[in-house]
Amino acid sequence: MSQKIRIKLKSYDHMLVDKSAEKIVKTVKTTGAVVTGPIPLPTHKKTFYSIAFSARKQKKQESNLK
Repeated sequence: MSQKIRIKLKSYDHMLVDKSAEKIVKTVKTTGAVVTGPIPLPTHKKTFYSIAFSARKQKKQESNLK
C-alpha cells in the first residue's frame, strides 16, 4: 500500500519557503522515500474585465423615459 504526504508551505518571504522545501526534500530522501516536487504555485491571478455592450442602448432607453 502506497502512502502519500502533501505539504503546503505559506510565507510572505519566498526565500524562506525555498529553504524549507529544500530541507524537507533532503530529509525525505535520506529515509529512502520517493519525492515528487516541490511544485511552485502561481504568483499572480489572471483578471478578466467585462464590458457592457448594451450601455448605449440603456442610455437611449433612459432618455425616452424622462
